[in-house]
Amino acid sequence: MAKYVLEYLWLDGYTPVPNIRCKSQVKEFSSFPKLEELPMWGFDGSSTQQAEGRSSDCMLKPIAVYPDSTRRNGAIVMCEVMMPDGVTPHPSNARATILDDPGAWFGFEQEYFLFQDGKPLGFPSEGFPGPQGEYYCGVGYKNIGDLARTIVNEHLDICLDAGINHEGINAEVAKGQWEFQIFGKGSKIAADQIWVARFLLQRLCEKYGVDVEYHCKPIRGDWNGSGMHANFSTEYMREKGGQEYFESLMAQFAENLEEHIAVYGPDNHLRLTGLHETQSIDKFTYGLADRGSSIRMPHSFKNAGYKGYLEDRRPNSQGDPYQIASRILETISEVPTP
Repeated sequence: MAKYVLEYLWLDGYTPVPNIRCKSQVKEFSSFPKLEELPMWGFDGSSTQQAEGRSSDCMLKPIAVYPDSTRRNGAIVMCEVMMPDGVTPHPSNARATILDDPGAWFGFEQEYFLFQDGKPLGFPSEGFPGPQGEYYCGVGYKNIGDLARTIVNEHLDICLDAGINHEGINAEVAKGQWEFQIFGKGSKIAADQIWVARFLLQRLCEKYGVDVEYHCKPIRGDWNGSGMHANFSTEYMREKGGQEYFESLMAQFAENLEEHIAVYGPDNHLRLTGLHETQSIDKFTYGLADRGSSIRMPHSFKNAGYKGYLEDRRPNSQGDPYQIASRILETISEVPTP
């Protein structure tokens, strides 16, 4: 038997954006623990805005486990928050009630800024760096600096070690802004992995004295905001598709504009302005390879006969991927297949 360090993760009760919380326990196992071997565990919900002090017990229900290569015999345990009975989902537990479909595939593009001393990495102590243009997928000290690439490459390695379906990284349009991409089959799996990847990035940045800024528009003015573009497809979209179905789907997305914006992340009005590769928050458009549309249709989708995946560019970087994926599936479910 070996001792394993189990890092339990959960989402707290803060609104409009939950925080990731974590705590560790040590248990003995004969080998890397399987999900069904992991015990439920309690925590003080009065300290996370999930309970009152006079009745503070909440329970953590493991729902996924990942190897943690940063520790000897380490494991990361993603959890749902349950009421004290261990059966009833806590009101803050968005994961327990979302729509899920293993045939629905999601690819999330998580953008973020790396911040140090109250400003993005690479910003001068006073004023601003040079305008946007050379930073996107940039190379060299003047574009990237001497720390950011170290962090994002190390984060990639840790995610891959954990079995996170991490598909890539790149420097983004604004100075100090980066992106990683996660793909998953099923809304719960894809969203679980986004939350774990966020946790791993934030924990990694602790040792470098750097913060991860997920706000969708942390730098006002002529700077890009941060999104979490959601690429999505269903089995029908991949196998059948067709222009008639696509146009019906887009009409339903347009009809549900407000419902989507409501769960696509707070402060999106600061980002969705019609500028910086976005559509205005109160409009819905779709277009072929149009980065300024609400939903972008790749050339591959049209060339295949309106079949494949689409990209919803409206979700922002601090949105909850559970709610984003569920809302997309709800809209798709409202469109009958021909």
